[in-house]
Amino acid sequence: MLRQSILFAIGFTALLWLIRAIEWGASLDLGVFGILPRTPLGMVGIITAPLVHGTFLHLLSNTFPLLLLLVATFYFYNKIALEVFLWIYLITGFWVWVAARQAYHIGASGIVYGLAAFLLFSGIFRKDIRSVIVAVAIAFLYNGMLQGLLPNATQQNVSWESHLLGSVAGVFCSFYFRTSGDTPKLPKDNTRNVITALNCQNHTFRATSYFTTTQYNYTYSYQEEEKDPKYTIQLDEEKRDEPTIVSEI
Repeated sequence: MLRQSILFAIGFTALLWLIRAIEWGASLDLGVFGILPRTPLGMVGIITAPLVHGTFLHLLSNTFPLLLLLVATFYFYNKIALEVFLWIYLITGFWVWVAARQAYHIGASGIVYGLAAFLLFSGIFRKDIRSVIVAVAIAFLYNGMLQGLLPNATQQNVSWESHLLGSVAGVFCSFYFRTSGDTPKLPKDNTRNVITALNCQNHTFRATSYFTTTQYNYTYSYQEEEKDPKYTIQLDEEKRDEPTIVSEI
């Protein structure tokens, strides 16, 4: 799971660097593929704007937070991460097209702010210990991002609208998906003794084991409790002679 998270994060940021390298090498100006609010052609930027950066420094400033936040999102919320990423990507772009000032808005900073807000507010809405720890870490690492949510007279070329609207998109996703991706997982290696009916033989098994028998069908289930996890076996009797059990450990 961690490997997949890292691969996705590296793959997406590598795409951004490839596009920037092509733009630089071919002396192109891809800024026209940014979001130009409230214009028909500007809607194309909803898809393309996060992929375009004005300078290598602009791209570099987004690369490291994007890598970290993508890995964190896909690792801790792997079941919903791709959906969250796409929603933040598209919602941020659409809202910028609707509400931002009349200029070309480019760069992945809206996604950065959206992912940070998603991780932060997921801890607030979910209230489970894992989400809270992630939220605290994000708040500690990115407390300086708050100043990017408001217009700055000395940084007219910064799209604070993308930052603000990306953050709102992240909050929206954290609330919408607050009950998603919570499926408990079986432990990788748990050994328990099971007493079978009739002959009272002891068998040990792991989470990946299975049992077959000519007289019983075994259904393995796991119920997670805070202090005392329980493992149960349900037996469905069939009328056959000489029961035998084969277990794979």
